Amino acid sequence: MKQFFVPLSFCLTIASSIVAAPIHAAQPLYVAYPPANHETTSDRIFLIGTAPPGGTVLVNGTAIVRNTAGHFAPTFPLQVGVNQFDLRYGKQAVKLTVTRLAAASEPPQGLTFGTLSPAVDVARLPNELLCFTAIAPPTATVAVKLADQTIPLVPRPQSIALPDNAAVLTQQNQPTIAAGRFEGCTRTVLLGDLGKPEWQLTQNGQTIKQTGFGSIKILSPTRLETAVVTAEAGTARTGAGTDYSRLTPLPKGTQALVTGSEGDWVRLDYGAWIRRSEVQILSTGALPTSLIRSIKARQTGGWTEVMFPLQVPVPVSVQQGDRTFTLILYNTTAQTDIIRLDDDPLIARLDWQQSAPGQIQYTFNLKSSQQWGYKLRYEGTTLVLSLKHPPTVGSREPGAGSRGAGEQFKTLSGTKILLDPGHGGAEDLGSRGPTGYPEKTVALLMAKLVRERLQQRGATVYLTRETDVDVPLQDRVAMIEKVQPTVALSLHYNALPDNGDAVKTKGISMFWYNTQAHSLAVFLHNHLTKTLKRSSYGVFWNNLALTRPATTPAVLLELGFMINPDEFEWITNPREQQRLATAIADGVTLWLQKP
Repeated sequence: MKQFFVPLSFCLTIASSIVAAPIHAAQPLYVAYPPANHETTSDRIFLIGTAPPGGTVLVNGTAIVRNTAGHFAPTFPLQVGVNQFDLRYGKQAVKLTVTRLAAASEPPQGLTFGTLSPAVDVARLPNELLCFTAIAPPTATVAVKLADQTIPLVPRPQSIALPDNAAVLTQQNQPTIAAGRFEGCTRTVLLGDLGKPEWQLTQNGQTIKQTGFGSIKILSPTRLETAVVTAEAGTARTGAGTDYSRLTPLPKGTQALVTGSEGDWVRLDYGAWIRRSEVQILSTGALPTSLIRSIKARQTGGWTEVMFPLQVPVPVSVQQGDRTFTLILYNTTAQTDIIRLDDDPLIARLDWQQSAPGQIQYTFNLKSSQQWGYKLRYEGTTLVLSLKHPPTVGSREPGAGSRGAGEQFKTLSGTKILLDPGHGGAEDLGSRGPTGYPEKTVALLMAKLVRERLQQRGATVYLTRETDVDVPLQDRVAMIEKVQPTVALSLHYNALPDNGDAVKTKGISMFWYNTQAHSLAVFLHNHLTKTLKRSSYGVFWNNLALTRPATTPAVLLELGFMINPDEFEWITNPREQQRLATAIADGVTLWLQKP
């Protein structure tokens, strides 16, 4: 399935003019992937397709292996540049062109620069480290001139290039040696706009100069601006870009000083980065700090709300542990002598400490190891933390849904379960099998089969889509936030990036993000692989849109590989679809009845 920005669970959205063919209808030689004129930086590519079972399929004159249904998924190496593939079955032929692009980190040839960094406007505090990097010919001499300083850049012959996050999905997440990287850093106490740096490269007695793409600015510590979060949940990150990891979202109204910037991102005083589009910048210059005194809690509508009266809406972060929920307030100093917390269905005790100057840590010791969801919001300057109570699941029904050695299931009355069939609509097909059959179709079919079984157990079930329509990711997430279900499951089928092995890779996998979803992900994974005797692809912590909602345990299920010729036959087998739907419903029921 293709999950929003980059292929994090790595199903392939194939934009091709070829119309998806019926699953098992006799058809001619057909290639589902790659699309025409495909470009990639991978050193290899797999060809996903099918042809009638009898006969031989040749790729560039060599016969390839197919399964009994006629499907194939061989992998071929790619040279940098244009690669031609000629597929033949009898008198039928398909020609493909795949272009392998050189990686951006590869050193250029001749007297020229490759990648220069920083490539955007940058602002820093006085005496803070300013670093410059360049990709250039390894034998060159590189320097940067900034204001009145010349900073030599040192070659890093053993510079380590980290693998992409996706590499863990293909078991190739090993660092490699990168050539041609130059680095240099400096500090300055000069204030104001220092202009654009000028890069200089010398090789074999020849010198070229190039002006940088972004300006360098040094901020005055006495004239810092304040950022006020305007998004409902501001996306805080560990660095200036979407490649950096997410931190706890900042509730609307949060205030913090701006201590730096890079391009469209600003750095907040507690260390996180956020897009300018998610904040309003005020020229205040005063550090938004607060004292805190009394705290109280109340129960309302299946939630416990804890109120923290503050003078200013300060940044916060959350850590979930085994039987603990920790809330950290930044830029805050305690004057607390009294806290009211009555006996609570969820919280056993609240401990707190001023863990560092301007930083308070509140640890909620919980009565159960399973957490069910939380929300953070500001009401004026009061921070409200809401913790969801455990669900009340219906009583046992004698003999209902029995499995194996007389196993009896509780009914699911009193529970709300949201199912999200992945992809949908004319553009978002998701991954496709060898025949062109799209993930979006089987995901919707499975969601309806699972819904039927959950409803039979008494659950109230919601689907993010009922038909073949495009539902934006933010709308799917918004539905989870609105419904606030007991659990949320996003149903998908998998694929791989270009350098994967589509023949050998198969199995069921689970993806989770918030700690509260980990137990459900592991339980469903183990239940499905054992019950259905299917291969395991693994359990992954993953930053996906449909795993991020904090109001419920949310898990994304990858129920097999569409691109694997053999697993595709299992995925599209009506009898196995029925078994899979029953196993998912049974797994959810068993997990909910756990003590």
